[in-house]
Amino acid sequence: MHTHPAKISSGTKRATAARRFAVVAFLLAVSLGALAQRAVVSDTATIHFTQSHSDVLLSMPGNRAALDSIIGFMHRYNDPDSGYTLRRVHVIGGASPEGSVRINERLSRRRAAGIFDYISQSEELPDSLTTFEFLGRDWHGLRNLVILDKQVPNRDEVLSVIDAAIAAGPDDAAASDRALATLRAMNGGTPYWYMYTRLFPALRASTLLVEYTAPIRIVPEPIELVDTLEFDTIVPHIVIEEMPVDIPEQCSPLYMSLKTNMLYDALALPSVGAEFYVGKNWSVGINWTYGWWSKNSSHRYWRAYGGDINVRRWFGRKAEDKPLTGHHLGIYAGVVTYDFEFGGKGYMGGLPHRTLWDRCNYMGGIEYGYSLPIGRRLNIDFTVGIGYLGGKYLEYRPEGKRYVWEKTVRQNWFGPTKAEVSLVWLIGCDNYNRTSKKGGNQ
Repeated sequence: MHTHPAKISSGTKRATAARRFAVVAFLLAVSLGALAQRAVVSDTATIHFTQSHSDVLLSMPGNRAALDSIIGFMHRYNDPDSGYTLRRVHVIGGASPEGSVRINERLSRRRAAGIFDYISQSEELPDSLTTFEFLGRDWHGLRNLVILDKQVPNRDEVLSVIDAAIAAGPDDAAASDRALATLRAMNGGTPYWYMYTRLFPALRASTLLVEYTAPIRIVPEPIELVDTLEFDTIVPHIVIEEMPVDIPEQCSPLYMSLKTNMLYDALALPSVGAEFYVGKNWSVGINWTYGWWSKNSSHRYWRAYGGDINVRRWFGRKAEDKPLTGHHLGIYAGVVTYDFEFGGKGYMGGLPHRTLWDRCNYMGGIEYGYSLPIGRRLNIDFTVGIGYLGGKYLEYRPEGKRYVWEKTVRQNWFGPTKAEVSLVWLIGCDNYNRTSKKGGNQ
């Protein structure tokens, strides 16, 4: 069978032309569609905070550079001539796990507000485009850090505990508390201390993400005609480079104070006290007073010494922000011995030339107070206690160089038994009052 050569050539050319036209149309449609999509540019800034605080401190390593970078980025794209449009603002506040659920939730919110307010002073952040996310105890962030750090002691067990907290969900405070308690008790606290000093600082952070959409710019590109319908598809993607984070040097988690009761000091009864924060808004304290004055020529005695111990529960907004500040409610117990006489009748609680425990008076009760910040490391603590004062005291009168005993009195007093206006010195590398203006240094 013979086929006409001219018909074969003509048919082949028409098929090839049709196929090429289809390819050109398809490529042009794809190119125009891809180019018509508005590209998205974005930037992030992460700043870090000191433990238990939400102030934006530019003095912390990396904070100033991160904030200056994103403000410069926003200023460039907020320029009306750039053609870019702000698309989204997302603010994330986080906290390390060691605090209570309530404290960490509040810290997360305040840390997110801190970075938002700081940047708002320079660039506009519309409320309608802004979303917030509060991580509270950032178990997900801790898990990622543990996975990256193969030196974490008991790493598999730690991950198992963290996974259980994540599986319970952010609303299960009891499960979160159990996970934290388990980590603290694991292997004598070795894994917890490792994470506390090396991983937790990275979680005390707030992150701000901004996105802009680019103007539509259709740029024609040369299209190569091919004789095949097989194409390599290039899928655009965004690569987010992780910036190195300078984690500030951490200090030992110590919150304590030394104080003196100015009321006792004014009565010539010098006093000194110490208080230690033990966590979860609880503290224990001890106070001591000693003044043993005499003027034998006129039989004048002004003598007292003793002390008390107390346990306090701190509450209120200031107490949530920083330990050993704000309202406190507690219980106390103490002992005292004394000898008061001014040329007439004298009163002696306790036996002379004996120990504090010989017929001392004793007291105990409940107390309420408020510790008011007055300086970077100074507070004034106002406290009053109501309770019971018991024991015996002697009544005597001086005669020449002798003291004549008259009677022994048994006392049972219910009422005010404690008064305190103390000058408090805060001790600890992170134990100071934040008094700076928003976004500034101390």
